[in-house]
Amino acid sequence: MTATPLKLYAFDAEDLAVLSAHLQDAVLKASDMAFLARERRFALVCDRFDWTAASDGVPQRRRAGLRLERVTAVKVRGVPKGEDKPLALLAINYAPAGPDSPDGTVELVFAGGAALRLSVECIEAAMDDLGSAWAAEATPRHD
Repeated sequence: MTATPLKLYAFDAEDLAVLSAHLQDAVLKASDMAFLARERRFALVCDRFDWTAASDGVPQRRRAGLRLERVTAVKVRGVPKGEDKPLALLAINYAPAGPDSPDGTVELVFAGGAALRLSVECIEAAMDDLGSAWAAEATPRHD
């Protein structure tokens, strides 16, 4: 059984954790990401591992898009410039600026220590599957 394409939105830390779970082990390149400063938007496309389908015994990947709105700045650590090596997304984390503050930092954590830190006015994100699924070569494993 193949999973239905997803269309998910995040407006708080719990919602963002759901997006993070669905995007765990997504593969992408630096050229698949863009910060559109004028629009205050960060976007990426990736090949996400479909964990829902894998739990049904059908390991597969899907092309997916992620966008975060109200982004005021992006800091990059460990993503090689000028190279387009594959990156494996491990998690998307959120840290609020203060206890009652809607602004904060969204961090995209990649295998090998690379990360992106996005300063956001609030959490406003969306993830959409962009096409059909295909058979995955392997199921990701974590120690």
